[in-house]
Amino acid sequence: MGAFLSELGKRLAERWLSLLVLPGALYLAVAAAAYALGQSHPFDLARLTRRITEWAAHPAAGSVGGQVVLLAAALVAASAVGLAAQGLGSLAERACLAADWSAWPVPLRRLAARRTARRRERWTDAARVWHRQRELDAGARARRRPADPAARHAAERAMNRIAPEEPARPSWSGDRLNAVAVRLERDHQLELATLWPHLWLALPEETRTQITAARQGLTRATTLSAWALLYLPLAAWWWPAALVATVLALTARARTRAAIDTYALLLEAATRLHTRDLAARLGLDATGPLGPEVGDTLTRHLTPTPPPPPPAAPTG
Repeated sequence: MGAFLSELGKRLAERWLSLLVLPGALYLAVAAAAYALGQSHPFDLARLTRRITEWAAHPAAGSVGGQVVLLAAALVAASAVGLAAQGLGSLAERACLAADWSAWPVPLRRLAARRTARRRERWTDAARVWHRQRELDAGARARRRPADPAARHAAERAMNRIAPEEPARPSWSGDRLNAVAVRLERDHQLELATLWPHLWLALPEETRTQITAARQGLTRATTLSAWALLYLPLAAWWWPAALVATVLALTARARTRAAIDTYALLLEAATRLHTRDLAARLGLDATGPLGPEVGDTLTRHLTPTPPPPPPAAPTG
């Protein structure tokens, strides 16, 4: 038991150091450099060295007690900044996925609704071009003529750049994840929100590990966007901080899209591969391919019954 607790403490300390302290310490170092250099001397290393030397010569930093207090304060401050980044990352993830955008405050909800409508119009035009190209290629194959798939693939990429299915959310990332539920409902009559908690418990350990890793990758990507927001105010003292924030924001956007795509692919693949196994474990008829009948039966079986009606009010 002691060895287990020791190993657990070691792992927690490693995660605390890597997720909170080190990024927070880097942020504090950049903030100190921004304060020391200012706008007029953004890259003056000699000025930065002099300011650091002055700070180090302060009486509070000369004693052992003062150094201990300064180190503790630095660790606490770095942890606080790291926690702030984690909190902002959660908000950024919520805004990115926009699953509950219809319940957002009125101004944000209106902006999200307008953006969703514009994206839907663009997607509809792109989808029409793609379907028209598919029909042309199908007609060419029916006449035994060679069909160049380049135009069809280009039309499909143009549609997918907007959303893989008809947009229902204001962001590409939200629609990419929502597309999984839409496709499973259309192909197999499965409600992913109802099915997933039960399917997760029945998945093989290796599959759950891969999905968990993809989900953690999404969290790290959205946390990076939070760091971009935290670095941006430093530009008021040191303009290169704006460049740092821009690079972080662009990197976070690319990583978020890649993480969302990977996570959505794994969710859909795991559901299509293992839903029949779940149905068999529940004693349902799951022979043959996963069809709409099996999906509908499984969804109805897993949907909890509604609460009974309240008793009638007494009369008289």
